[in-house]
Amino acid sequence: MANGRNARKRGDSGRDSGGFIALPWSVTDSASYRALSHPARSLLMEIARQFVRDNNGRLLASSAHLAKRGWNSADVITRAKRELMEAGFIFETVKGRRPNKASWYAVTWHALDKSSGYDEGAMQCFERSAYQRGAANLKNASLRPSHGAGRLGIAPSHGVEASPSTPSRGAISTTFEPLSTPSHGNHLEMPSPAAQTPH
Repeated sequence: MANGRNARKRGDSGRDSGGFIALPWSVTDSASYRALSHPARSLLMEIARQFVRDNNGRLLASSAHLAKRGWNSADVITRAKRELMEAGFIFETVKGRRPNKASWYAVTWHALDKSSGYDEGAMQCFERSAYQRGAANLKNASLRPSHGAGRLGIAPSHGVEASPSTPSRGAISTTFEPLSTPSHGNHLEMPSPAAQTPH
């Protein structure tokens, strides 16, 4: 007798009906994917959701398109797109132009589908699996500072300098002779004792 939990009706695929996002494990297991921000990962799902069979290269990531999917910040979309392109997950086949021409994109884990609508040179510049190239660059990324590996400086930032042996205004010679002017003023400006005695 068949187990009721595992029994399927004839023609039942075992999952809900409708299309699905085919995302290879090589994508989600890559170092490049692990380094993505959460907005970039979410945007990648939105772009991959549009791929059906022969439209890789005509996928959208415009604010107008994504607003229907709950995206309401153009800045977040712009940063996430830039991150995905730099990491090699998406490729821009058409540069968008104002007032109403949206950019087109392709995901790089699929072959680029042919189209006469791409910008010149797009077919030649597309790199399949470019995210794997990015993974090589990200290997051990956590072991290096973001500005690259460098030697620690052992000198102050302004360089090695000898301490000056004299003050900045020059050498001062000490004098032990009595001062010609008393501390309470010039003696020539004060009356002499003879002038102060009454006549």
